[in-house]
Amino acid sequence: MIFVKRFENLSDEEKERLFKRGISFDSAIPKAREIIQKVRENGDSALYELTKELDGVSIESIRVEDDEFEEAHERVDDKSLKALEGAIERIERFHAMQLPSSWMEEVEQGIELGLLFTPIESVGVYVPGGRACYPSTLLMCCIPAKIAGVERICVCSPPQSDGSVNPYILVASELVGVREVYRVGGAQAISAMAYGTESIPSVKKIVGPGNVWVTAAKMLVKEVVDIDSPAGPSEVLIIADENANVDYVAWDMLAQAEHDPHAISILLTDSVSLAEAVRKRIVELLQGQPRKSIMMESLTNSMILVAQSIEKCIEVANEFAPEHLEIMTENSEDILNKVKNAGSVFLGAYTPVAVGDYASGTNHVLPTGGWAKVYSALSTLDFLKISCVQHLSKEGLLKIGEIVCTLAELEGLHAHAESVRARMNRMDNQMGKSNQENKQEK
Repeated sequence: MIFVKRFENLSDEEKERLFKRGISFDSAIPKAREIIQKVRENGDSALYELTKELDGVSIESIRVEDDEFEEAHERVDDKSLKALEGAIERIERFHAMQLPSSWMEEVEQGIELGLLFTPIESVGVYVPGGRACYPSTLLMCCIPAKIAGVERICVCSPPQSDGSVNPYILVASELVGVREVYRVGGAQAISAMAYGTESIPSVKKIVGPGNVWVTAAKMLVKEVVDIDSPAGPSEVLIIADENANVDYVAWDMLAQAEHDPHAISILLTDSVSLAEAVRKRIVELLQGQPRKSIMMESLTNSMILVAQSIEKCIEVANEFAPEHLEIMTENSEDILNKVKNAGSVFLGAYTPVAVGDYASGTNHVLPTGGWAKVYSALSTLDFLKISCVQHLSKEGLLKIGEIVCTLAELEGLHAHAESVRARMNRMDNQMGKSNQENKQEK
């Protein structure tokens, strides 16, 4: 179960487990590499074989047909459909706000500089499936890619026991305008999207979370395709003071715990009374939970820590670099200014992680395992390329030409210097000829 401890009393081993949890794929790498190679060599036939072997499902085709989208609509209830539409509206709104515009500006006379934003040509989205159902993940990956202007988006998701793709995933996909869906999962799906098969053309970038085999495969193919941040067990860190609502904190920790036996829930507080009350409430709320066994295992990875002050809580949180950071204190906005490392931040008593997971509009594909120190939430920018643009007039080149030539020759790149000098000499000749003609006219 979960216990209350003072942060300053943690052993070196406990602190290392807290801060250096990382994401290890070592055990999955050999098998993932074997699967990738099999798909590269045998294409579609390997996908059929591996789906049977690893998922226990025999499929008759790899790509989802048009009539399957129609059947999926018939199986999705109106309430769920409206919820998906409500989430889509909000996710689109937030990610559209991120879309930058290309620009050019004259920074000095004769020298124009700018940035050109262009979308990646094709993107593959991995959506976990099979026994699970995560249409929200599809929305979080496909919508920013669509807004960025990506021309081709495909989705890979493991088949259900009958060989079909979960109807909620198909409906979500169609609602965002993506009809290229494949009933393939695991490392074999990543290999197919990276290298291509007879049925699945390769893509330029792969995004979306998955299990250890999926993540290992993504790490192995990143030399040929771009990927998003490495995904490990989900995690939340909550900073709360004595005024925090005990039920809210307890439920938010349990909500994280129900994800996965390896999920991590951390409470950091300066209040011993709150810490003890939350621990007691977690034990009470656990009873009768449908995913109680998963929660209990997850809570063995979790901690309730009492620090000397909220300032110390912030310091620990920044070192932990959580995927999700909840701040339930009297002045949560003030603490936000001190946050350095977090995938997504949730301010105040009425902003649980669940709203970001589904419908506030922010993205829930986030860095885990401390990677928030260098990686960011998935965004519209992840699907754009940035090209620098420059345009110089004759006057502009003359203004910086000697600087360029001097530095180029300093580095031993004489042709670089000559490429500039040739233009400057021509301009000098033209100017000399023009001056001579003017003198003759006079």
